[in-house]
Amino acid sequence: MPIVYKVNIIEALKEKGYNTNRLRKEKLLSEGVLQSLRTNKYISMDNLSKICGLLDCQPADLIAYEKGEGVSGKAD
Repeated sequence: MPIVYKVNIIEALKEKGYNTNRLRKEKLLSEGVLQSLRTNKYISMDNLSKICGLLDCQPADLIAYEKGEGVSGKAD
């Protein structure tokens, strides 16, 4: 997976006062999104945008591109 999370987003949200129960109750993020974050899976740009708003940060503060196996940089 060439895009990786630079920080534990759930922990960063907790530090800002957003525990998982609050995130679900206030319908800020769904359980599916939270599970994706727990397992380091991709989330949508809409959800990334919501998280940036909650954490008052830029996407680059949360994710990074790491070139690795299976990524040639060539267009198909």
